[in-house]
Amino acid sequence: MAVDVRAAAETPVSPRPRREITTAFVVSRIAVLAVAAAILLYAVPPLVTAESWVSLTLLGLVTAAIAYLYLTRRFIPAKYLIPGTIFLLAFQVFPVVYTVTTAFTNFGDGHRGDKQEAIVAIETGSVRQAPGSPEYSLTAALRGEELVFLLVDPKTKQAQVGTPDGLAPLPGARLGVTGKVQQAPGYTVLKAPEAAARGQEISAFAVPTPGGVIKANGLSRAVEGRAALVYDAGCDCVRGNGDTWTADEGQGYFVNAKGEHLAQGWQVNVGLDNFTRVLTNPTISGYFLSVFGWNVVFALTSVLASFALGMGVALALHHPRMRATKAYRIVLILPYAMPSFAMLLVWRDMFNQDFGLINSLFGLHVDWLGQTGTARLGVILVNLWLGFPYMFLVTTGALQAIPRELTEAAAIDGATPVKAFRRVTLPLLLVALTPLLISSFAYNFNNFNAIALTTDGGPFPTESPQVGRTDLLITYTFRLAFGAGGAQFGFAAAISVFIFAIVAVISTVAFRRTRKQEEVYA
Repeated sequence: MAVDVRAAAETPVSPRPRREITTAFVVSRIAVLAVAAAILLYAVPPLVTAESWVSLTLLGLVTAAIAYLYLTRRFIPAKYLIPGTIFLLAFQVFPVVYTVTTAFTNFGDGHRGDKQEAIVAIETGSVRQAPGSPEYSLTAALRGEELVFLLVDPKTKQAQVGTPDGLAPLPGARLGVTGKVQQAPGYTVLKAPEAAARGQEISAFAVPTPGGVIKANGLSRAVEGRAALVYDAGCDCVRGNGDTWTADEGQGYFVNAKGEHLAQGWQVNVGLDNFTRVLTNPTISGYFLSVFGWNVVFALTSVLASFALGMGVALALHHPRMRATKAYRIVLILPYAMPSFAMLLVWRDMFNQDFGLINSLFGLHVDWLGQTGTARLGVILVNLWLGFPYMFLVTTGALQAIPRELTEAAAIDGATPVKAFRRVTLPLLLVALTPLLISSFAYNFNNFNAIALTTDGGPFPTESPQVGRTDLLITYTFRLAFGAGGAQFGFAAAISVFIFAIVAVISTVAFRRTRKQEEVYA
């Protein structure tokens, strides 16, 4: 068969369709590029200041890759997957990795920085005013974002600016009646409320001088003093007050011969110490199993009770003879629509022994939150009231997906309504809802607000004020790590890893059983 080459050559080629600018185009390109550029501009200055060249290079490469991806017409699926992947890495993967790595350190109060920062804190914290040392009128100010001291010698009226590098002249300063600097070119003077809000930062600020350092004594006065504790690099120790504290790199402390350490330390890797502390410390391990047992009971009871109540209400409203179902559904969903933290506080007051609504309504005088049994029952009832509307909603949706022909066929075969529910409706509901029940169990296992805002872990036994009868592992961890002893982020991270492992194991077992159930009813 001959082919007309001339006719084929003369056949006009349809022009390539023009790309239309749609909402998806604007969102996926302009918005994403704008966000990437904003993050780049925001992150570059602090990274340059900190000389974090690896992070800066990584940020530049990621930004360049995002710009290339959204400025080219290729890689269409990636344009929609990249934003979600970035959010997944930033808000899921990174927090998990950071928590696990923190669990192997002593990060916390007294161990927040490196060794050099600890030495500076020890020396500046031990500064004492020497007799006859200079005193200054102090004005806290900002040079850009940097805190500085504007100092005036009351005798000479000479104004100087104090920075972490030392003292320097302050030309053009205007002094007030009290002798303090009121205005200076290039500086923003902090007003009294602003200075008070930064009181901790001002107290820690130090200006080095040849004879010692200048530190604030209040918000309007500064004095020059000398450090009572001085670091000696030769012995890697701190000397002063007739004693010597040698650096212990394993603990991140300066320790003397008596085993006493200075309050300020530095962050180090402690290996498995935080994990072994959970298992070997009698104060912690002695109550860990009891708290864990109540934690499992609380999570399981909350899930099963709310599911049973929500399913019962959904089944009642799903009946074909039921009337006014929309009105009932609106009323039943109200607890789920209310802010949970506010409702928890309301329920706490309702359980109050003296003026609570429950005691007043029934003429009782029960200390609901002061006894172990009633306190545990109370938090479960509160969690039931807050959780059953969610179970009602998801069960209603699952019931509407089950064909009525199945239940009608069971009735024709002679099955009673109860038997039809057990053999047909409930198994199909569980196939659809078991993943939601597992996620609800994981949520209630770490339901910090339900305990902290109602009982705060109480009641507390007299022999152990650290652990309460209604404490969950998460509230117990919070009290141990952030109680009166200060913040212990490394220790809290280690217990968080334990909690994560427990929930992961329980969830994995439950998901495997769910998969087998799906295979049976597939």
